Amino acid sequence: MSTPEMPQNPEQPAAPAYQAAPAPAAAPVAAEPGKGLSIAAIILAFLMPLIGLILGIVALVQSKKAGRKNGLALAAVIIGAVLIVVGIIVWIVALSSLAAVGGTAAEAAQACMDGATSVEVLGQTVSCDEVLAQ
Repeated sequence: MSTPEMPQNPEQPAAPAYQAAPAPAAAPVAAEPGKGLSIAAIILAFLMPLIGLILGIVALVQSKKAGRKNGLALAAVIIGAVLIVVGIIVWIVALSSLAAVGGTAAEAAQACMDGATSVEVLGQTVSCDEVLAQ
């Protein structure tokens, strides 16, 4: 039933197809757990080994909980531990050296008080007047 006013055209263009709105962008995947902390840990491992060691351990634990490996955190733990051991060794050597020098000075002063006119301190002969003046 066509009417003269409205001719039927079987080939009318279809209505434009609208696409669905794009899916919202997925929330950014969090960076590797412990990565930022491990960067801070490796820097601090050189400057303050104890703090770097602690932060490295925390970053390593966070990474392991997420099932990932974290080489920076492991490096921070190793560097921090090694530098702590080296620091302890340096302190022991320094304190023993100071004790040896102090003992030598005390022994020299005692020898001067006992009547010596000169004493040997660290391989040099020093008059007792100089030793007692200090």
